[in-house]
Amino acid sequence: MVSNEIVIQNEVGLHARPAAIFVQTATRFSSTIQVENLTKHSQPVNAKSVLRLLSIGIQKNDHLRISAQGADEAEAVATLSRLIATNFSGTEIK
Repeated sequence: MVSNEIVIQNEVGLHARPAAIFVQTATRFSSTIQVENLTKHSQPVNAKSVLRLLSIGIQKNDHLRISAQGADEAEAVATLSRLIATNFSGTEIK
């Protein structure tokens, strides 16, 4: 299992559009991926579900843990962490 902790810098947190991009990116990986809002002490949720991701109320300055387990776990965590670190710049929903 691989995990990384990151702080949300997006002014409006992880609302619908960035959450959809995050989920769309997560579904490209075969690994099981979970996100946990450490600030709000949430239980880990499935990163491949928009509803689950929105349910943990991710806001600006919240600390998240992204965890993955599977064949492409390291790439999944790195890619999703980079997505958050760059504030979803250069991404669009296809």
